[in-house]
Amino acid sequence: MGHENNQLFIGGKNYSSWSMRPWLCLRWGNIPFNESLISLLQEGYGRGEIKDVLAVSPNGRVPALRTGDTTIWDSLAIAEWAAEQNPALWPEDALTRAHARSATCEMHSGFPDLRDDLPMNIDRRCETGPLSENTQRDIRRVLGLWNGLREQYSDQGPWLFGQRSIADAFYAPVACRFRTYAIEVPEPAAQYCNALFSDPDFLAWEGAPVDQRFEYIDRFFT
Repeated sequence: MGHENNQLFIGGKNYSSWSMRPWLCLRWGNIPFNESLISLLQEGYGRGEIKDVLAVSPNGRVPALRTGDTTIWDSLAIAEWAAEQNPALWPEDALTRAHARSATCEMHSGFPDLRDDLPMNIDRRCETGPLSENTQRDIRRVLGLWNGLREQYSDQGPWLFGQRSIADAFYAPVACRFRTYAIEVPEPAAQYCNALFSDPDFLAWEGAPVDQRFEYIDRFFT
């Protein structure tokens, strides 16, 4: 399938954590695509009512992937589609794969207080004020999960499940949040963050020029 059949619609790269996840999955899966950035600083933001987004995504939110005549409008659904094109995006072993899906789904549907109190901002570096108990609980859960996975799968590679997977794409924005707000990350989770922050595709997202971070651009990536 050529790149002309895969169009990924995303928000600005400094803030859109949801957009980062499938973008990384497509890059890691070597699945060619065009990307279209849509400015979210428009009327209807937060209500799924931005006209430019509704024109490409039925729920009025990004990310959304148009492949052929079909639109896939949820980050996890896009990631699962990518894994169908390249199964290496999930661990090969069935039980490990189920473990990775569990961790990914927990991120996809959980940690609301962490998201609210530590909003995505890749460029920013600051120290956060006092955090709510719910946010602290979310942080402890993420770090406990990372440490446990790294201890279990460390002999297979530096990522959560040894080799790079969809799970890493879904936790990448959390690692960014911890870095932004100077959240202490103990070993071995800190080593995991270092592996993520040195990944070439993550660096390509992080280092995108200003017009890709905040405004509209249409460009081909392989």
